[in-house]
Amino acid sequence: MEFDVVDLSRLQFAMTALYHFLFVPLTIGLSILLATMETVYVMTGREIWKRMVKFWGTLFGINFVLGVATGLTMEFQFGMNWAYFSQYVGDVFGAPLAIEGLMAFFMEATFVGLFFFGWDKLSKRQHLAATWAVAIGTNFSALWILIANGWMQNPVGSMFNPDTMRMEVTSFFDVLFNPVAQAKFVHTVSAGYVTAAMFMLGVSAWYLLQGRHVAIAKRSMAIASAFGFASALSVVVLGDESGYEANLNQKMKLATMEAMWETEPAPASFHIVAWPDMEKRENLYAIEIPYVMGLIATRSLDTVIPGIKDLVDRSKDRIRQGAIAWDALQKIRANPETAGEDIRETFEQNANSLGFAYLLLPYTDNPMEATTEQVEAAAWSTVPNVFPMFYAFRIMVACGFYFIVFTSVLFYYSSKGRLDVLREKRRWILHLAVWSIPLPFIACEMGWFIAEYGRQPWIIESMLPTSVGVSSLSVTEVLLTLAGFVVLYSTLLVIEVALMIKYIKIGPDDGEPADGQQPTAEQPVSGAATVPAE
Repeated sequence: MEFDVVDLSRLQFAMTALYHFLFVPLTIGLSILLATMETVYVMTGREIWKRMVKFWGTLFGINFVLGVATGLTMEFQFGMNWAYFSQYVGDVFGAPLAIEGLMAFFMEATFVGLFFFGWDKLSKRQHLAATWAVAIGTNFSALWILIANGWMQNPVGSMFNPDTMRMEVTSFFDVLFNPVAQAKFVHTVSAGYVTAAMFMLGVSAWYLLQGRHVAIAKRSMAIASAFGFASALSVVVLGDESGYEANLNQKMKLATMEAMWETEPAPASFHIVAWPDMEKRENLYAIEIPYVMGLIATRSLDTVIPGIKDLVDRSKDRIRQGAIAWDALQKIRANPETAGEDIRETFEQNANSLGFAYLLLPYTDNPMEATTEQVEAAAWSTVPNVFPMFYAFRIMVACGFYFIVFTSVLFYYSSKGRLDVLREKRRWILHLAVWSIPLPFIACEMGWFIAEYGRQPWIIESMLPTSVGVSSLSVTEVLLTLAGFVVLYSTLLVIEVALMIKYIKIGPDDGEPADGQQPTAEQPVSGAATVPAE
């Protein structure tokens, strides 16, 4: 097998990002649940809610540490593996990442310390304020990262300067309120809420099956089912908004998600199942629901969604236009002081398609001399592999609807005070809750795969191909760092899971034995004992 620096660099960033995002959603969701539970404690004064906050806070802390450890290396990779990309976007990326570090991450990290060590040093309300600061900081941290990522998907509020060869901010307001970034933020955060809710439901269900920590498990299940049901509904609604934005700004991503090779009359059908063939450039078979995709993606009955082949043809036009901009850029770079107004005007007229000219560089050194076959090959390079895109999207969507149904069922039993019915007659539902813990993590990973793989071959949508942004590294260097990251992160993941399981088995501090043995006469069953109010 031949290894390529670009592919290896992409794989390394993908691996570190996917590992990192195993921890991020749970951190985001648990922070809000902790703040909510502590609010109930402060309002009611009931000690059991404080014990709940401390127990779930321990699991939050383990996850938070691993999230930080895996996240820091991602930013270092910009300079290590993507040197030209870092130079190209530094003026745009600098502000969001600096704000994320100064305002969000430091705020989050500072108040995490107060959360764990301030129980006996702060008043109830002061500690509650610290817990809410953790939750707000966690969510704001996600906001600034997603603003940066959203700009890569839809590079608004900026322009390319041919003299500095860099992107420069023209409107920070547009960068900040980029509709793609805002849609990604609310969708990602809601997915984190669902992840935390399903995690809490699964752990609580395990306690109910074991007959341990029943009082805390019931309360945890009640708050998690309500929170999870609302969040699961919002994920579907906000996911629809992300699909709508993709149709506006990333049409190729939408077409590959739907395996739509040909442009269909509006409104387009939705493919439930299909078998895309990249070589034949068609679906070998497909099961469709008429009109649904058109309604979801366009919110209209008469707006056409372009198919993959149509978009490839459009790319050919932009590649030829970009070649003109590339030629003008070479003349400006050769003689920046003497380049005439006509050359600069030619560049400005075609600058929006400059990135498409870079797609020709793997085939020719001079895009102006590209052959028809080379233009054809470059145009088809804009199509991600359809098969994994198609099924990753359907796995994510199927999980989303499952979460709605499952959390609604548990919310019904919790709100009616019938959780004992599950323990006595419908234990399979509790078992299902335990086995469902991995599903939101899988759904989140599928979502990020769609977002990032679906953008290929662009590192900045329609402006800078991924192949142009890499550092000048050897294959051996990237392979060694890739192997190092995989070993390190796998070790951290094993440690995380082991610690989580250990403290889940220990359980909350409510007077019960940690090993699950039967309580003695001096140790009443949890839920039967009277917990005095503080």
